[in-house]
Amino acid sequence: MKNILFHFRTLAASVYIILTFSSCQEITSRWDNPDEKGTYLVYRRQSEIGKETYTITSKNDTVLVSSLQGENERGRITGTYCELKLTKNLKPISYHSQRIVGEDTTNILKVSPKDENTIVVWEKEFNPVISKRDENFFPLHSNISAGMEMMLYHYLFKSNSKKLNTLPRGEVSIRHTNKDTVSIKGKKILLDRYVVEGINWGGRTVWLDESKNLVAIVKANTQIREIIREGYEEALPVFVAGNVAEQMAQLAKYTTDLKKESNTTIALVGGHIIDGRTEKLQTDMTVLVKNGTIKAIGKNNGIKIPDGAKKIELNGKILIPGLWDMHAHSNQVQWAPAYLAGGVTTIRDNGNEIEFATAFRDAIAKDNAMGPDIILAGMTDGAGKKGNGIIRARTIKEAKDVVAMYHKYGYKQIKIYSSVDPEIMKVLTEEAHKLGISTTGHVPKQVGNSILAVEGGMDMLSHRSLFLTALFPDKLKSDLTRYYLADNEISEKQIKQASDFFLKNGTILDPTIALDVVRTLPKGTPSETVEPDVARIAYELFEGKRYRKGLSEKSYTKAKEDYTKAMQILGKFHKAGVPIVAGTDNIVPVFGLYLEIETYHKLGGLSPFEAIQTATSIPAKAMGMLDITGTIEVGKQADIAILDKNPLENISNIRTISAVMSNGNYYKSEPLWKAADFKPKRD
Repeated sequence: MKNILFHFRTLAASVYIILTFSSCQEITSRWDNPDEKGTYLVYRRQSEIGKETYTITSKNDTVLVSSLQGENERGRITGTYCELKLTKNLKPISYHSQRIVGEDTTNILKVSPKDENTIVVWEKEFNPVISKRDENFFPLHSNISAGMEMMLYHYLFKSNSKKLNTLPRGEVSIRHTNKDTVSIKGKKILLDRYVVEGINWGGRTVWLDESKNLVAIVKANTQIREIIREGYEEALPVFVAGNVAEQMAQLAKYTTDLKKESNTTIALVGGHIIDGRTEKLQTDMTVLVKNGTIKAIGKNNGIKIPDGAKKIELNGKILIPGLWDMHAHSNQVQWAPAYLAGGVTTIRDNGNEIEFATAFRDAIAKDNAMGPDIILAGMTDGAGKKGNGIIRARTIKEAKDVVAMYHKYGYKQIKIYSSVDPEIMKVLTEEAHKLGISTTGHVPKQVGNSILAVEGGMDMLSHRSLFLTALFPDKLKSDLTRYYLADNEISEKQIKQASDFFLKNGTILDPTIALDVVRTLPKGTPSETVEPDVARIAYELFEGKRYRKGLSEKSYTKAKEDYTKAMQILGKFHKAGVPIVAGTDNIVPVFGLYLEIETYHKLGGLSPFEAIQTATSIPAKAMGMLDITGTIEVGKQADIAILDKNPLENISNIRTISAVMSNGNYYKSEPLWKAADFKPKRD
């Protein structure tokens, strides 16, 4: 019996050793002599816009990974080539990523060893930085290709690590959240869902197969994109839904962590009020709020504060109506703490994926999650590669169906984009108006002039370069030069005719002038020269929102002349009574709204009070909500931004917001900034 047991144990041990060795050999062999190719499809708002191919090979004792990504995003053709060199254990040795767009081969990120102890990092066009070599690191930027990102995950799992330092900055982490079953050509496949933080702002949702190969990514960084391994594209709805679930889970966590149990009655005591109706500063005031509604406003000694009310001493701080961003693209829930921190209590989302946008809006409006009130404008475009997103209106039937769908989901506006046919535009506006929905958006290219767009039924127009074509009613945008204001003398007669036309039709204008101010800086000029808070944004936003390639000195001079002239014209429109609303188009998250307001004052001649109204009472009126918000008055929602300094004395004091009231809750800004991964306010 003992001999039998001995032989059995010996046999079991041998089997274990053989299986273990075979398993290790199998794991190791994949990277000993790899020869792998793969393809990922790239989507923007669920519309396919590009493709990435990658290869994994070996040379000597290294693993070589390369990828080539090409996109046609609304007619903008771009490409990126990346190379990654790793050890057989998948530790990074070097990395290089660069743009390939015509003659533009701008370096995105290059990481190379200098010696055993140091690594040299070249980023964009900045001077190289020498860093100490960390035992475990990965070269990483927010637009990393899918092939490179897959190797990041292989490295993390091979090193049995859930966190990893990254170069040139930050840390990446991965967290398993769920298992999802997808159906591919009738076959059920089980995938692991993860949330990865440290690549884009907030996080991304990724799916890996049983071999830890990357199958899909849904990410934002202020713009939703889906990247899916070829062959898995029919599972796109599963990936979209999974990302929405993860985003809502994050919003719920923000709400739990930051939205304290609030008294039903709150008294804001000792502040000075700019109520949004008149320019008069009301000093030493108390605002009594019950269940989110303003119940009383008066001098400190004239308001009786009920027993049990929460009393907040403001000690001379300034109260203004909560701000509006009328050109938002809130593609991720990090906007919730960020917007509230900046005093923004209402946004109009001007184009987003339906699944996420409606979930985000409803979580705040119906489920009591923290965040600004969200008004949705449904993105709608026409045919062709230059179209934006998956929602298209190419026929009369499609136009009617699109409007009906958005109405079903509670959208307040239809956003008409650049590729919509003129006749389809009229169908969209007519159908929308029948259902009590207004229309907004771009002047479609085939329409060509904002006069014709308004005559075709559009109620609101975005981007000053598109709607100021009204100054030239006999010309199309295609007939005008890029900087057509700088290249032409604009008469007072032209300005009056255009403003009279907009007034007659009740047209609301959304200039997004801050886009011009930031985008048209001279090459090599830091964004901080015009947007002083840009360094505070989350570090993952560095590439797209802080770093700007810039223009040649000649182009910059012409561009600045053009937007300066535009703002002077818009100032005259404002004085004539044309409604102008402030919006950012995500140029710099949150802070771009301050720049927009400042520019209306500094270049447009609006008083500080008038500039503030473009982000308070004017948008509230434009959206038919002035009876419930937009000013600080008894009976209205307590949408209130609280500032340390008076913006009527200096418009840039709009940047001193330190607290906010929204939906009956009082928040201090600093914890919100921290939650959104922004740096704290500077003194």
